[in-house]
Amino acid sequence: MKITVICDIYGKKSNGSVIATDNLIKALKKRGHEVNVVCCDESKRGEKNFYIVNKINIPFANKIIEKNDVTLPKPDKKILREAIKKADAVHLMMPFSLSMTSVKIARKMKKPISAGFHVQAENVLVHFGMMDSVFAMKQVYKTFYRLLYMYVDVIHYPTQFIKDTFEKVVGPTNGVVISNGVNTIFKKQEVSKPEEIKDKFCILSIGRLCGEKNQQLLIRAIAKSQYKDKIKLILAGTGPDKEKLIRLAKKLDVDMDVRFFARKDLVECINYCDLYCHPAQIEIESISCLEAISCGLVPVIANSDRSAAKAFANNPNSLCINNNVNDLSSKIEYWIEHPEELKEYSEKYVNSSCIYDQEKCMDLMEKMIVDNYEKKKSNTL
Repeated sequence: MKITVICDIYGKKSNGSVIATDNLIKALKKRGHEVNVVCCDESKRGEKNFYIVNKINIPFANKIIEKNDVTLPKPDKKILREAIKKADAVHLMMPFSLSMTSVKIARKMKKPISAGFHVQAENVLVHFGMMDSVFAMKQVYKTFYRLLYMYVDVIHYPTQFIKDTFEKVVGPTNGVVISNGVNTIFKKQEVSKPEEIKDKFCILSIGRLCGEKNQQLLIRAIAKSQYKDKIKLILAGTGPDKEKLIRLAKKLDVDMDVRFFARKDLVECINYCDLYCHPAQIEIESISCLEAISCGLVPVIANSDRSAAKAFANNPNSLCINNNVNDLSSKIEYWIEHPEELKEYSEKYVNSSCIYDQEKCMDLMEKMIVDNYEKKKSNTL
């Protein structure tokens, strides 16, 4: 099949949505499909099967966009028509302007259309200081539905949590729940700690450095711990709050490193760390948490009602009260004080992660797109 993937965000792999997009494109190619990609990633201009549009210029929002290390595309109907006309099926990755324009063109051409659900309303609202507004959240979801999702044939939800969240606002949808999956390189290995931190209890947290991921809470929790001087915190990621978090750690005298890791180096880091902490309040799925678990790193996850990640915990001490610094600090101390139980649960977490195997998940994604194509084709005969 010829599949056109519309990417509102694509390029540097600094967030989960870009990684999920890249994984899907590679998986479809691996399974023999011709994949055409529409995006504004200038590094891909001139490459076969890439259709490059210009980036959008929104004066009042440019700084916000740049701080989040992304570029947004300006819809070009001529380029979109060319890319979509060739397709047997169209898959839209994000509920933004490129996909919203594409869905109208694809419908006119009677193309089978699927769309991923990779953005929570709070991911948008946090930039306007409205992350906790229930009214604003509902309006964002209604807008996503009105401008995109009501026009597609099938929606890909990475978790049942986000399907339920969206449908609670807009009503039932034709949706399929499929995890984005964990790459097989994330597995348990024997890795020695770097010499300079060999005597430290290493805590890792992976994710974009931004308000909804709540890394500041983790820094404060470590600062409160009686074991503060024994702990090394590693934040793996990049984002708009990087400098703010570095200043906070320095102020509270928390031993912390902030790095953006290549995937091979990240696997190594996960395997020499002792504990994974995930204080995020907003998560559609959190593949980073699953990657850590797949390597046998026991997690402590915020029990937020706006996060799917809490479902990964299989021990009460792997859950902490959302946005509660004292409870997170006490859970960290629990695992430091119970090394044998930490070792026992490391194995349990490895075994629990097998259902998120990326190859199996990508088989299901391919099936969703192909089944939708065949259904649409049979209905037009």
